[in-house]
Amino acid sequence: MSKKFALIGAAGYIAPRHMKAIKDTGNDLIAAMDKNDSVGIIDSHFPEADFFTEFERFDRHIDKLRRANSGSAVDYISICSPNYLHDSHMRFALRAGADAICEKPLVLNPWNIDGLIDIEKDTGRKVNTILQLRVHPSIIALRDKVQAENRDTKHEVDLTYITSRGHWYLQSWKGDAKKSGGIATNIGVHFYDMLHFIFGKLQDNVVHYSDDTMAAGYLEYEKARVRWFLSVDYKYVPESAKAQGQRTFRSITVDGEEIEFSGGFTDLHTRSYEEILAGRGFGLEENRVAIETVSHIRNATPAGLTGDYHPFLKQ
Repeated sequence: MSKKFALIGAAGYIAPRHMKAIKDTGNDLIAAMDKNDSVGIIDSHFPEADFFTEFERFDRHIDKLRRANSGSAVDYISICSPNYLHDSHMRFALRAGADAICEKPLVLNPWNIDGLIDIEKDTGRKVNTILQLRVHPSIIALRDKVQAENRDTKHEVDLTYITSRGHWYLQSWKGDAKKSGGIATNIGVHFYDMLHFIFGKLQDNVVHYSDDTMAAGYLEYEKARVRWFLSVDYKYVPESAKAQGQRTFRSITVDGEEIEFSGGFTDLHTRSYEEILAGRGFGLEENRVAIETVSHIRNATPAGLTGDYHPFLKQ
């Protein structure tokens, strides 16, 4: 029997992946909300869905459906809103009698997780999160390999991610650290979760540099030492990638060997939804280490070019 979904944040970059996942898993989107009305993409998936540009009217609609259907009108509310609104929108979903499916980053601060756990207990509903790299076959295979090893030394890892953004970026909510959490939170949180997922407990977290468009640092896990570099500035894209017309560069090396996981990226939301619908979704606690990681990065005083820093910082 198909489930009924509502969606908050229908006009954003990631929303179409959620719409596709809802459709691909045989379910129905019955209502969507976004203050921006550029949502024609809905017609490609669910042309009969009700749409609202005001949260208050969306709230009233969901509540009317709940009351008319013995408290169970919407099974899931998917959340693709700006980062700083995730906490509030998850709380709304749970209190509306639905389970939540929330995009990364789950919340901006670790203590927000504790409040959500309390509301889960109060309502009997569940928060599910999109930790899409945890369902990527290449990442699962690497984790299994690392977990099965018996070695005395830690892996040496370099994480480099540059995803170029235009001048609009800093003028949007994404450029406001109070709303996005900053670069590390906005574009890096799923990578930090992946590192924790593969290499175990986080043991050290050093920030070497941080500004509005770039951040870099060092993380140490039970089984790995990681130098990381993140940026939305095109100037950091390697010349070899620029020569091929690329504006994005993503590289993860383990002991000098490149880990290839670019393929299948667009289908990971559907895979995540399949797991959630089967009762195997990732909940609040699975997010804690990554949220603690980005919270520390956001609030740390950069150490400068000392210790084990990423080679891109020399540019």
